[in-house]
Amino acid sequence: MGEEKIENIRPNGLGVRHAQTFLLFLAMLFAFCMRVNMSMAIVDMTNDQHPEHFEWSHSVQSMILSSFFWGYIVLQLPAGELARRVGGKVLMTIAVSVNSLLSLLMPTAAKIGGWQLVCACRVLQGLTQGFIYPAMHHLVSQWIPLEENGLLSTIIYAGGQLGIAFQLIISGFIAAAWGWQAIFYTNAVLGLVWTVIYIIFGSSSPEQSKIISKEELKYIQRSLGRVDNQKRQPAPWSQIVSCVPLWAAVVAHCGQNWGFFTLMTEMPTYMAKVLGVQLKSNGVLSSLPYLAMYLLSFPMGAMTDLIIRRGWLSISNTRRLFNTIGLWGPAIALIGLSYVPEGDTLIAVTMLTVSVGINAGQYAGYLLVIIDLAPNFSGSMMGISNFFANVISIIAPLVCGFIIDDETAAAEWRKVFFLASGVYFFTNLFFLIFMTSRRQTWNEHKKETDIGALLNLYVNRRNTDLLINILSFVTEIKPTTR
Repeated sequence: MGEEKIENIRPNGLGVRHAQTFLLFLAMLFAFCMRVNMSMAIVDMTNDQHPEHFEWSHSVQSMILSSFFWGYIVLQLPAGELARRVGGKVLMTIAVSVNSLLSLLMPTAAKIGGWQLVCACRVLQGLTQGFIYPAMHHLVSQWIPLEENGLLSTIIYAGGQLGIAFQLIISGFIAAAWGWQAIFYTNAVLGLVWTVIYIIFGSSSPEQSKIISKEELKYIQRSLGRVDNQKRQPAPWSQIVSCVPLWAAVVAHCGQNWGFFTLMTEMPTYMAKVLGVQLKSNGVLSSLPYLAMYLLSFPMGAMTDLIIRRGWLSISNTRRLFNTIGLWGPAIALIGLSYVPEGDTLIAVTMLTVSVGINAGQYAGYLLVIIDLAPNFSGSMMGISNFFANVISIIAPLVCGFIIDDETAAAEWRKVFFLASGVYFFTNLFFLIFMTSRRQTWNEHKKETDIGALLNLYVNRRNTDLLINILSFVTEIKPTTR
């Protein structure tokens, strides 16, 4: 299938697909809250003004912050295949519920086991969150019609950025009121409530939903060229791993993760040590870039759908455009941030906000390319992409810890920002050269070629030949006349 325009009649009003979109949006929000809560909590946990603070060096803190990703990469590859086999709902439920329980245990783990047990809990959280993106990609490929893919997919994935912003904003106030332990308890309660609701109302696909209308079901199936109601085939791994456009998306994903997770894990420390921002203000200011990213994601998603629907650009060029906005925009902003004078909080926060906010373009870039190429195997492909990208997520904070000896020195942070800018630039350049959104031929399920199918074909052909011979014989018999 190429990049042709698909005409389909959209049902009026909101449907079950919108309810699923909202539930998945909340899943991303709570998952990212639990992913980033340590970045804020660790500032208060290591504050030497507190009598019961932890004496953790910056390298130990970097290890704690990166330990999440040690577990995160492990299940990326099997998660995609598991999502295809058991459905995305099961994996999403496991991911959020287990993360919530571990968040509940985190304060106790820190007190009785120190940083080692905290790392162990973070590894387990990362392990189960490894299901998130492959399962989410599979769910998006099942639920979101092509005509609405840009906006609804953006709503879902942007939940992660709102989760980061939400966590950064409230963490300082929660810690000031009830202590840093309450940061983890709040996350745990919200995640467990979502789990109960999703078990009741969530569904892996429209075909499995008990409340979807026939009209909406047919709309989704027609839009996606649904093949999931046919016999499920094993993933064509040889074609997947040799797909050059997929690797273009993987490279872009790696570049995105380097810059994004460098800022996500290190921004609170930069705010506190270089800009001298206190914890409450730190959380609010650190959240502004992610609020900007969340808000910008909606017009970018809607614009993506409009450009494709009006035929202004092909799907491939639309993906190129928004991925370039999402990666080269931050690259330029980070260079500007590198030369902000020490102590100039306003300009620094403005540049950080621009850098992260404009990064919203990537939601309509490489992320959707993976679905465009082969929606039937998008979970498995996302597993591959997320595996390599999150190896980068482990390396980036560790490299920052290696580069920065003096956390208060702006010159050392400048090296971090320049490095992230260069990674953004070259990975997107690779993406521009080698990507396409053209549907791959191996996405379609092959016809049965087993022995039984061949035998049936042979028997049917023999019967057809026999019938033709009989008819030919009958037509040659002339009636006798008396």
